Amino acid sequence: MMRALYSGVAGLKTHMQRMDVIGNNIANVNTYGFKSSRATFRDMYYQQVRGASVGTMTRGGVNPSSVGYGSQLSSIDLMMGSSSFTSTGNQLDIAITGEGFLQVQDPEGNIYYTKAGMLDIDTLGRVVDTNGNFVLGTSATSGQLNSNDPSRSIIQITVDPVEPQASAIETTVLGKALTITATNQTNLGNVSFTFSASATKSNGDDFVAGEPLEVIMESGNPNIAVRLNQNYKFANMAELGTAINNAITEANGGPHAAGSFTFTLDPDFQNLTGGEIATSKDNSVRGKIDTKTLEDGTIPVDSDWANYVTLSYGSAFSGTGNTTIAWTAAGTAPNKTLSVTVTTGDGKTYTNANITDGTQAFELTNAAATDPEDRIIIKVPGFETLTDDANAPAAPTDPIGNAIPSSPSTVLGLGKQTWTLDGGTEGGPQTYENLTGISIGSDGTIIGSHPVHGRLVLGRIDLANFANPMGLEQTGNSYFQETANSGAASLAIAGEDGTGAIRNSALEMSNVDLAQEFSDMIITQRGYQANSRIITVSDTMLEELVNLKR
Repeated sequence: MMRALYSGVAGLKTHMQRMDVIGNNIANVNTYGFKSSRATFRDMYYQQVRGASVGTMTRGGVNPSSVGYGSQLSSIDLMMGSSSFTSTGNQLDIAITGEGFLQVQDPEGNIYYTKAGMLDIDTLGRVVDTNGNFVLGTSATSGQLNSNDPSRSIIQITVDPVEPQASAIETTVLGKALTITATNQTNLGNVSFTFSASATKSNGDDFVAGEPLEVIMESGNPNIAVRLNQNYKFANMAELGTAINNAITEANGGPHAAGSFTFTLDPDFQNLTGGEIATSKDNSVRGKIDTKTLEDGTIPVDSDWANYVTLSYGSAFSGTGNTTIAWTAAGTAPNKTLSVTVTTGDGKTYTNANITDGTQAFELTNAAATDPEDRIIIKVPGFETLTDDANAPAAPTDPIGNAIPSSPSTVLGLGKQTWTLDGGTEGGPQTYENLTGISIGSDGTIIGSHPVHGRLVLGRIDLANFANPMGLEQTGNSYFQETANSGAASLAIAGEDGTGAIRNSALEMSNVDLAQEFSDMIITQRGYQANSRIITVSDTMLEELVNLKR
């Protein structure tokens, strides 16, 4: 009878322990990197009632008879299966897509292992987890890993110092090399210039005689607007630069933080007005042509204006000398087209072979040029329709006129776009805060982006693997500790030697299966209930026994 009581008590104890395991699993259903456990039972010792005996010729064998004393906890096993991943959008969150653990070190030097990849970088540039413990791996120096082999050291993020640099822009305008440079080495020189030309200032007042320009600067705005006096004639780029710097000093209440700005143009211009420097004007010349009926169309003479063909040159037009225009027909009406070729005195050829009805402006390009602005636009007022003329020559190729000698464009057109200086920096020591971005590769390599150094290797998170991961001991804080049965940690680069790759901006979720846990909870409850009944019934039977004396 007492044995039954002991069995019931033992059963209650084991089922309570199993419920403790289930409760811990459910409590950690949303703990990143958590690995669930399971409780298993085994029976306890037995009291032998009768021993076994072997059978003889005259008597059969007898089996042993034993009475047990209940159950006890056999094991609490770690379930190390991988779980699903959740995307976090945090570049310092990582998940391991297979075997392997992150290595962390506490302030006392103890090494722990974890699947929880919520990482951060402290103010001293060290990679840490959410508990403030150091994540171990391989550091880098000057953008190069200190070791190609996996290692176990605190990952220290370092960025090389930056040499001071002056802001500048180097570009081309009309095929000429334009350079704008700040003299002071500071990031405050990363400004933009915009140019415009007008006869009036920004406040509506007229520019006075001899006044070259004004600048408009807004506090906190890196743009410097330069308004040129369209009638003032600048001798060269040096005079323009001096006038701009003087105006900046006046508008800024003193020298600019970037120092002065140097403007150079190669080859330099000579004697251009503010309007020619800032704007792009139409460099047109006209040449009179004879009235002539062609197979491909008619240039009418119903007004004096119709007697002229107008040539407009692109900003990079490079031809010189007398310009000859040749017209050639193709096809039959109503699908006729004109092919027009212009040849300059220095032998350059500009063509357009697909002019159709209603076209009054023909754009001719120089196929040998690299600049699309090396072109000519021909306007023939009154030219409307391509017609057939039976009296015209079968294949007219005669020139129909000569233009006034042409010359390349002399305008700069600085007002066409914004000119932005960059690359300026004060230099000095750099830290993690100076990086513009950071990410972690599938092999654990930490990559940073720096505005001066560019792409940098900052370190590598190395993994640890075990022959028997289920032999690890849980220590809390999502940590595991090495034991005699887990085997020694084997270091590896993520994705190698049987370890999983690292997934950036993701975390491994808990592998707790709620459906299984709730089912186990019901079974455990029923087992506990049944064992309690053993105690109740045994107590009733003992009560009857005691009552026999009455």
